[in-house]
Amino acid sequence: MKNISDLRGTTQEENSNEEKLVKKIDLLPNEELLYNLPLFLSPKLLSRILFFNEMYKKIINHHGVIMEFGVRWGPILNLFQSLRGIYEPFNRHRKIIGFDTFEGFTEVTDYDKISKKGDFAVTEGYEEHLEEILSTQEKFSPLDHIKKFEIIKGDIIETLPKYLEENKHTIVSLVFFDLDIYKPTLESLKNIKPYLTEGSIMIFDELCDDKFPGETMALDEVFGLNNLEIKRLPITSRISYVEVKNVK
Repeated sequence: MKNISDLRGTTQEENSNEEKLVKKIDLLPNEELLYNLPLFLSPKLLSRILFFNEMYKKIINHHGVIMEFGVRWGPILNLFQSLRGIYEPFNRHRKIIGFDTFEGFTEVTDYDKISKKGDFAVTEGYEEHLEEILSTQEKFSPLDHIKKFEIIKGDIIETLPKYLEENKHTIVSLVFFDLDIYKPTLESLKNIKPYLTEGSIMIFDELCDDKFPGETMALDEVFGLNNLEIKRLPITSRISYVEVKNVK
């Protein structure tokens, strides 16, 4: 697998500065580390947190679950879980479901340019650790006796339709597409479309991205770019969103 910084498009200087910060983490005692994590947040990382906070506020009065397609290490899954604990701690119906192979890309097409099979893989068995992390995090909020998240491992082309078939009651209030490449994004858009309602939020991490053109092409094929108002916030550069209207 190629260096992850090549895929993220970060500069050597950015990588060097991040490495300097990582080396300082061990200076903090374990019992104080979590309370001092903002010490290691760059403006870029903080802007993503603020972005997702704004997106979450948009769905508070909309019923339905949250889905993330492409969770990797799981920070956004936990961010959604924390935001639920802040804004609507007693909403047991706001389930958060994450999909990932945890083995990187399984198949790439000619649309996917720099991407290769296996890119964005995590350490073997990591999904079990993520399950433990999210279970622990859930205990910091009310109704912790009710599990309100699910991690689904496998190729989303197969696992998403299976999940939806087994959970026909599903309404999707927010979905975050971070699959990067064409085919899984295309099939996920097709599968999720009937479960979106007026006001549902679709978030995209790679629209209009020359390194990952497949996401834009998939969205155009399923929804038609001319039919959508694709928005962004001034605090972030790459991430964008659509508020669903005129559902058909």
